[in-house]
Amino acid sequence: MQKVEVVRSFPAPPQAVWDAYTDHARWSEWAGFPKSWLEVAGQPDRNGTGAVRGFGAGGVKVLEEVLDFEPPKRMTYRLIKGPMPIANHLGEVRFEPEKGGTRVVWGCQFDSKIPGLGGLLRLFITRTFRTALEGLARHSFS
Repeated sequence: MQKVEVVRSFPAPPQAVWDAYTDHARWSEWAGFPKSWLEVAGQPDRNGTGAVRGFGAGGVKVLEEVLDFEPPKRMTYRLIKGPMPIANHLGEVRFEPEKGGTRVVWGCQFDSKIPGLGGLLRLFITRTFRTALEGLARHSFS
């Protein structure tokens, strides 16, 4: 089992950071993905439980399903389609109040389908999470 955790602080309240992060169709504006969309709407919140978010570029398509949606505190999701050889993927994003803003803790765990490749996949996912959160930090929360 491989584990990833990336932490970043934002000078905005948890609700504002939550709203930006969970607006799945707008990830292309900040997360470093050329295309993003909401494949399936969740219930009762369109971005919530049961939602399937998509992102990708150049024929690469990643789909993730939102499992738990607890505004503005926590969201879990799982990978349901993607080009990487990953199994048993479970992601969690927590939005924690801290003095002057919000601390986001974004993590996941997964198994590699190819023995010996897990460490490289972990590095790639860590970089992807960091890049996305750097983009979110440049986002306007007003």
